[in-house]
Amino acid sequence: MPVRVKHFSPSHLHMPRNPHHGALRRLAAADPALAAALAAVGLPPPRDREPGFASLARIIVGQQVSTASAVAMWLKLTAGIDPFTPDGVLARTPDELRLIGLSRQKAAYMLGLAREIAEGRLNLEGLQALDDEAAIQEITRVKGLGRWSAEIYLLFALQRTDIWPAGDLALQVGMQRLRGLRKRPDPKRMIKLAEPWRPYRGAAAHFLWHYYRKAPFLTRER
Repeated sequence: MPVRVKHFSPSHLHMPRNPHHGALRRLAAADPALAAALAAVGLPPPRDREPGFASLARIIVGQQVSTASAVAMWLKLTAGIDPFTPDGVLARTPDELRLIGLSRQKAAYMLGLAREIAEGRLNLEGLQALDDEAAIQEITRVKGLGRWSAEIYLLFALQRTDIWPAGDLALQVGMQRLRGLRKRPDPKRMIKLAEPWRPYRGAAAHFLWHYYRKAPFLTRER
């Protein structure tokens, strides 16, 4: 059984630049499977994003589509709305947003997010002072932004150290490969499996996404 990491860093504090490197070394020292995986595929690249409207909007764009499709959609959207701001989005109609790449549903979500920020109901700067769960609750008040979206924002834009998007499919497959599991773990099991990684579950998430892309596919994955 992995030994629980004893180092503590409050999760509401910002992580320094590329902090998962040091955190992963600490985790690997207590987890042989993680250490072997880290030796096999190396450290994950930094994937930080600037906090603000654009990062949340990009998460909406990326919901339920492939990475390549999300990138293409985002490039088209930001080319059509420049500068990309809440006011810039609100100046477009739903049909205009659809013409520059958004589905009807994503156009509605994008306009709703822009309106929440422009009218002051969602204070993105204020999220910095909230703990993880309070910040997640604040973001998920906005239609179209569920728990996964809020967790991704906290992890990549606010650089929180202990965020664990247990419902993320790629993370589930990464965990399945790391632990040699017969079945892909569901969110409840993902939370249990990651418990020994506190307070560095965010670093572990960065690594498992990297491992998912680099590690060999297991024929029994399902």
